[in-house]
Amino acid sequence: MARKDLPLIVMHDGKSSRSNITCKYKCGDACSHNVPNTSGGAYFGDLVRHAVSRRGVLRGGAMAVLAVGAGGALVACSDDSAAAPAEGGAQGAADLGPSPAGTDFVAVAPNTDDAVTVPEGYEQEVVIRWGDKVLPDAPDFDIDNQTAVAQEKQFGFNNDFAGLLPVDGVPNTYLLVVNHEYSTEPFMFAGYDEENPTEEQVRIGIANHGMSVVQVKGESGSGRLTPEFGEYNRRITGTTEFLVTGPAAGSDLLKTTADPTGTRVAGTFNNCAGGVTPWGTVLSGEENFNQYFANAETVTDAAGAERLARYGLEGGASDRKWERFDRRFDVAAEPNEVNRFGWVVEIDPFDATSTPVKHTALGRFKHEAANIHVTGDGTVVAYSGDDERFDYMYKFVSSRKMQDGNSRAATAHNMTLLDAGTLYVAVLEGDNPDAVDGSGDLPESGAFTGTGTWIPLLRANEDGTSESLVDGMSAEEVAVFTRLAGDRVGATKMDRPEDFEANPVTGKVYVALTNNTKRGVDGGAAADEANPRNNNKNGQVLEIDDDHAGTSFTWNLLLVCGDPAAADTYFGGFDKSQVSPISCPDNLAFDPHGNLWISTDGNALGSNDGLFAVVLDGPRRGETKQFLTVPVGAETCGPIIQDGRVVVCVQHPGETDDASWDSPGSHWPDGGDSQPRPSVVAAWKSGGGRIGI
Repeated sequence: MARKDLPLIVMHDGKSSRSNITCKYKCGDACSHNVPNTSGGAYFGDLVRHAVSRRGVLRGGAMAVLAVGAGGALVACSDDSAAAPAEGGAQGAADLGPSPAGTDFVAVAPNTDDAVTVPEGYEQEVVIRWGDKVLPDAPDFDIDNQTAVAQEKQFGFNNDFAGLLPVDGVPNTYLLVVNHEYSTEPFMFAGYDEENPTEEQVRIGIANHGMSVVQVKGESGSGRLTPEFGEYNRRITGTTEFLVTGPAAGSDLLKTTADPTGTRVAGTFNNCAGGVTPWGTVLSGEENFNQYFANAETVTDAAGAERLARYGLEGGASDRKWERFDRRFDVAAEPNEVNRFGWVVEIDPFDATSTPVKHTALGRFKHEAANIHVTGDGTVVAYSGDDERFDYMYKFVSSRKMQDGNSRAATAHNMTLLDAGTLYVAVLEGDNPDAVDGSGDLPESGAFTGTGTWIPLLRANEDGTSESLVDGMSAEEVAVFTRLAGDRVGATKMDRPEDFEANPVTGKVYVALTNNTKRGVDGGAAADEANPRNNNKNGQVLEIDDDHAGTSFTWNLLLVCGDPAAADTYFGGFDKSQVSPISCPDNLAFDPHGNLWISTDGNALGSNDGLFAVVLDGPRRGETKQFLTVPVGAETCGPIIQDGRVVVCVQHPGETDDASWDSPGSHWPDGGDSQPRPSVVAAWKSGGGRIGI
């Protein structure tokens, strides 16, 4: 597809660009279902309810006009185009001095190209694609003749999180560890019948989930990465055995016919974001697991029905119909199987024979990720968001200290760090609650700010026992039904808290709040200072100054995303005419200089999703510049920002509602008339050199 020129003034409907079919297979079409959180717990937006903004009609309209660039041309965004950002060193910012290290590049303009677009002077190349060999005895990928046996040895579908871990003693060699979030069967199989999948198609779908560990070799003078067959290469799928640890291990709530011990689980599903730990393992969050399970209506006791509903399970068949061939996905046959998903999992990528772990001390919910911060005294803190409208933010403070070194003994110890400690949920208060009316207008102070408290829910003791810190719930119940525990203590309802990352330079913590079109709508929770807009289509980024091992914090909104020309957006106080438009923040990462990088999912401004660099400190705080865009229908995931390369996962390319197997919406990455394939991409500076310098 050729680049389309930006018109002077265009119109858009302001809705997320995520297609209906992506919603169906990625999250079980969560946005079209009832909000699972119907609790009446206090949240600070309920304290002050206001009438609809006096400017609601203007904001709800279709027109958006944006002044951009040195010449101040007026453009906006539609299905064909989007607002163009200012280029590096644009007029109006010159008096602020040069761009900070890591952000000195010419911003990529929003576009609808069927390509990965990087800044002038940069290159990009695919590292690995769906179906490529992970293990040496895997067959070559044949999209027309797939088998489950082959897929268990090939790179899985819809890559999300990516991590690069250096291999000790082997120069310029890494382990690339990648999540495979979900399968989109209509784009995987010719002639796929959604109502009647074959058993082999089901087995292939299950094998396409999980994770891949692939050795990759760097290239001197560039950021190129080339896959290799190494001793650590591994595929983890929906049938790989996991060990359950922590307060729910062995609980009656986790026991099934296949596992009467409640300690061994087959597989991991819907793995979204993740993180590389300081001790060299990888954490991954099981997110929209509810969609894989059928026949929830067969559970009729009040407590059981409430628990299933709180996690978004509804009656009838699942979309993929896996329950027809595997009883564990049938709630009527195995009512506890669903409780075995929704955890943070940990793998040791340097031991291909090791058993991955599900950590129940971190609670069960739709984990977008878990990411680690280690305090000055060695206290290990894990942060995680529950990616659902009106759900909560959590942290876990370990009672154990990390052991240095990469010996087997140290790794074994460090993989228990998340089994003992205290789990908390966040309650936020705003400094200016009376100023919030759902419009997104800034208070007179000029920023959205406040304080917060971490409320303890569960304590896992050193001796293996655990105790509930929530009245009326046992420790096992808090671990397995953590959402209900958060409801009971009045946790703050947030706008889809996704990736949750601590800045390794400053220690401040950042949360991507992707969007929430139910905020203040149809009885949904009212806007509050941390979630300041009703019908929030574009999301925001929260900055937290946390007492990491303690229970108090302060917070502010770094970004209120969307069209910079709109009154309801905010870019850390930076001149909005000099930023790239950004919508629906999803995954977060930091570069070596401490700048925040944001990948997006569902851009509501009419252009393809992308990756953005954001300055956090100094006179340019809030300056936001787009580094790349991904192809048509795709989502940008799992960014890794190194000194000499940027890595992203390109998920669900070509997944548009007007596309099909017979009429692909994208031909990326292979071109011609090929089917689109989710892939990992590396980008680097032409001729070598440092990113953004």
